[in-house]
Amino acid sequence: MIKRIVKMEFKEDKINAFISLIERNRNKIANSNGCISLEILQDINNKNVFFTYSCWVKEDDLNEYRNSNLFNEVWAETKTYFNNKPLAWSVSII
Repeated sequence: MIKRIVKMEFKEDKINAFISLIERNRNKIANSNGCISLEILQDINNKNVFFTYSCWVKEDDLNEYRNSNLFNEVWAETKTYFNNKPLAWSVSII
């Protein structure tokens, strides 16, 4: 199993746009082949910092999603909201 963590920092005036984008696409992303779960998390002390935390059956499933039209569309819009460069990690449980 692969866990994917992405930290994103948004311009303050783009937070609601990001939330709306995620609400429109959350089920589509969660229903991607091999996606076990998807959570969107917001830092409790810094409201413009968000994390996506997703679990995938295998890395190939994650990569298939990352190469999909859905990802490309969502990511293209998401990038326009950034206040800082995103950070991402693919990890496994020990």
